[in-house]
Amino acid sequence: MAHKTPPESDSLAPEDVAELENSDIEGEEATEDQEPLELEVVVDKRGACQRHLTITVGRADIDRYFDSEFSELVKEAEVPGFRPGHAPRKLIEARFRKDVAEKVKTTLLTDAIGQAADDEGLSVISEPEIDVDAVKLPDEGPLTFEFDVEVRPEFDVPQWKGLSIKRPVREFTADDVDAQLKRVLARYGRLVPKDGPAASGDYVTANLTFTDGEQVLSKAEEEVIRIRPNLSFRDGKVTEFDKLMDGVRAGETRQGKANLTDDAPNVLLRGKEVTATFEVLEVKELELPELTEEFLESIGGVESEADLRDLIKDNLVRQLEYQQHQQAREQVTAVLTEAADWDLPPELLKRQSQRELHRAVLELQRSGFSEDEIRAHENELRQHSNESTARALKEHFILERIAEDEEIDATEADYEREITLIAMQTNDSVRKVRARIEKGGMMDALHNQIIERKVIDRILAEAVFKEVPYQFESGETEAIDRAAGGHEDIPEAKPEGHEEEAETDDGPTEA
Repeated sequence: MAHKTPPESDSLAPEDVAELENSDIEGEEATEDQEPLELEVVVDKRGACQRHLTITVGRADIDRYFDSEFSELVKEAEVPGFRPGHAPRKLIEARFRKDVAEKVKTTLLTDAIGQAADDEGLSVISEPEIDVDAVKLPDEGPLTFEFDVEVRPEFDVPQWKGLSIKRPVREFTADDVDAQLKRVLARYGRLVPKDGPAASGDYVTANLTFTDGEQVLSKAEEEVIRIRPNLSFRDGKVTEFDKLMDGVRAGETRQGKANLTDDAPNVLLRGKEVTATFEVLEVKELELPELTEEFLESIGGVESEADLRDLIKDNLVRQLEYQQHQQAREQVTAVLTEAADWDLPPELLKRQSQRELHRAVLELQRSGFSEDEIRAHENELRQHSNESTARALKEHFILERIAEDEEIDATEADYEREITLIAMQTNDSVRKVRARIEKGGMMDALHNQIIERKVIDRILAEAVFKEVPYQFESGETEAIDRAAGGHEDIPEAKPEGHEEEAETDDGPTEA
């Protein structure tokens, strides 16, 4: 059965895409209720993931499809001078042949593509690149058409049972909870003017300008930035940012170097060092809120500081579980993809990069990470877009094959659990989160996330573990949602409608 995954194509008209998207179901019904087509199929392999198919449909099948359509039409066709359903068939065939021919062509293409993929054992991962209008249904003789399609690579499933895996473990202490409590309170803190120079951990409001020589690449006005060791953008970073801004005061300007990645959207600047200028308008420090009853009620109906600490500890456990799963996944997929040396088409990687961002964001949201932490992860993915997307695709193909072999699928209960965890983190209702995910077209990403996690869990059930101490992430990176190079081809990876909430629900407010 032809397999469908994320990539999209706009080569077909919407109605044709809709029919082709249902080809899996229709193909199953065809094997039960319809006679299969007599096809001649020639497959030309043009890379690990690319195939060129030439399909010939015999005249007998074309006539059979016409006969089927006319047999249905004759029952209800309205022809002047005849009661509905009583017009002579030959008259109907003459009068409606052009309209019927278009429907027959679309149905034949849909059925032929689906059957050819099945017969040839192709796991299709994108819609066929075919110009339906250019295909002409002949009045006599067979129909021949050709098209390109992306498929899952052919490979032998690696040995995945009995892997040796390092697992991070930690018993969370009161000191751990105290440190995390400060991070949580920082989200609800106020930025107040600081009387004195800036230091690490303070905030600056600055106008940013990125230049390459005399050329201005991009600007951002009144950007609020926390002073941390690294400042991350979508397409690069400034290292030792805390040293650059140490002692800065309002009205001063500091210049540093921003290193753009090899995957920066601005092709001409990939891997290049550009100048970052920070015109500091204000220096502020963070004033944490007091743990009053009113404050505890405002952040979600928490009744006491003890309850808040319990919630924080639960969140730390979720983040540890994420790290356990993520590090185990990295070790598992490193073994599984060791021999996966396929060359993936650049267009496939470009289309998949956004989907990988969506999947990563959903994974982080359900695991209890803050918007600041998620933004830093997003920027890291963007900065190594091709590399991370290629790795994620190879992992997906292999995990998907294991899922098929082990008959692993996503259930409605799986979707409900994932959406509930995201809702807990964003303080939204489950209904609202689900609607946002569906509206943003992210259900496929959520499905892949569920399947891949369940496969990893199956692999880990057969693994041998060695426990190692879990270390908290350093929190040394401040991330801003800007592209220093000035080209922003990859849009925000958050679900639609979430941006305003991220700005108001996460991060300190200004006095």
